Amino acid sequence: MRSFGTQGRVYPEDNYVVPRTEETADFISGVKDGKYIVLFAPRQTGKTTFFRLALDTLTTEDPTYFPIQLDFQTMRNAAPPTFYAELSYMIHRQIRRVFQQRGGVPSEALTQFLENTTLTDHFSMGRFFENLDSFLDSDSHKGVRAFKRVVLLIDEFDGIPQTVVSDFLYALRHIYLSGKPRCPHSVGIVGVKSIAQLDYDRSVSPFNIQDEFRLPDFTVEQVRELLGQYTEEVGQAFTPEVIDILHKQTAGQPFLVNRLAQILTEELDIPKTETMTPAHFTKAHQRLLIEGNTNIDHLRTNVRRDLRFGKILMQIASYESGVLFNPDDTLMNELVTYGVIAADAAGMCEIVNPIYHHRILQIFKPTFNGLENTYFSEESGVNFIDYLTPAGQLEMVPLLDNFQAFIARAGFRILQVPDTPQEYVGQHLLYAYLDHFVRIVGAAMFLEVQTGRGRIDLLLLHNQRKYIVETKIWEGVRYYQAGKKQLAAYLKLEGAVAGYYVVFDHRQNPEPRIETETVDDVTIRSYVIPVIQAQPSSV
Repeated sequence: MRSFGTQGRVYPEDNYVVPRTEETADFISGVKDGKYIVLFAPRQTGKTTFFRLALDTLTTEDPTYFPIQLDFQTMRNAAPPTFYAELSYMIHRQIRRVFQQRGGVPSEALTQFLENTTLTDHFSMGRFFENLDSFLDSDSHKGVRAFKRVVLLIDEFDGIPQTVVSDFLYALRHIYLSGKPRCPHSVGIVGVKSIAQLDYDRSVSPFNIQDEFRLPDFTVEQVRELLGQYTEEVGQAFTPEVIDILHKQTAGQPFLVNRLAQILTEELDIPKTETMTPAHFTKAHQRLLIEGNTNIDHLRTNVRRDLRFGKILMQIASYESGVLFNPDDTLMNELVTYGVIAADAAGMCEIVNPIYHHRILQIFKPTFNGLENTYFSEESGVNFIDYLTPAGQLEMVPLLDNFQAFIARAGFRILQVPDTPQEYVGQHLLYAYLDHFVRIVGAAMFLEVQTGRGRIDLLLLHNQRKYIVETKIWEGVRYYQAGKKQLAAYLKLEGAVAGYYVVFDHRQNPEPRIETETVDDVTIRSYVIPVIQAQPSSV
């Protein structure tokens, strides 16, 4: 039985695989046209799997294409002579492998050519490919058709040594500009960092002949197809709601899709006779939000690489007016490279999916804010468990009333929360407060990011009931009133009749508010909570 793969490249014989039919056709069309194609995308987005399967499809359809697949992952610190010696070895090995796979052997002339050729620099590399073309074109003995076009695929290209990258690319560019026929006929370069980010010689790119190839995340239809392969093989179905929410929470990020499917099908011990329901998904989602895995480890490491990343990410997360994406901003480009943010249709920055958004809030939330012991007044004698009724309903109004009172009690001490910018301390504290609450009462909390920025809806689930809390920073009366309309629309979409709207006011003269009103036939309780601006003078 196959499985959902999360450990690097996936294989159709071992794993469920999204075919990506349209993308494969586009890639093959580019190769046939002789394009030199580049794809730079974050790790664990399916780049290697896609390109290798697409190349297999091409060579199956037309065996006259000769694929040479290289990987520069281990080359980063190699001196130029070592790099070219290893490159020569990899190319020779790949040539022998292709003949072996097709049931033939290289001709004597080709064998002699390979044995007598050693790559020492980009000049010898260029001559090698020029001569290789003539040997392959005539090598049609022993039932193997003559090879007409070489396709060179280089994976982990950003592992190339800095000392050789410029000349290497200039050599490929020279081959491309030499006209057709040429060898290689087509080149595919795959990596995380773009050629411009490799900082080869701070000059104009030597590879300005490239065609950019975009490999998008899975669509909801592709997620449905992926899970459908499991259902067809095992017999266990997923409700349409599970597929929709899985895609919504992951935004189709390949690792996250496969990891959630892996948890559902392998780790929760759900009988194969049961249909997967939203309740099952909630358990898988909760596990993903607290587990460590390679993808989340990369996310954590990447967002902490620069202290300025935290400020950018919290600004994207907190202000509905948004942060304009600047393609020339180094910090933004780094976060794009790491697969953390993207530009939305309006040209604004957005965090790429709700799961990353949730984990980013956890990453920047202090483990202890120093105020946990003041969540409740000493006079009240209550605790979180008191906000759960005997019937199993969450008492959201008194819970949030207490949060507002807690902020007022804490006063200037919220400015002393460690490692938290004052601008975002209110949202950090609300997130920590509700996170503590749901763990105590056995509820679950989802992060719903309605626009990818600014509006954070916290969806609490308990006993099949939904409780929705939207939080944002005060940006004026217009945004405040519009937020109620937006929340009302979301409540109706989720089938909820009441919602809670918490806005943190950082102005010098804030206006605290608590109001309950009906907006578009749903009840909204709104809080405007002042955030103190400075510690009072001790004088």
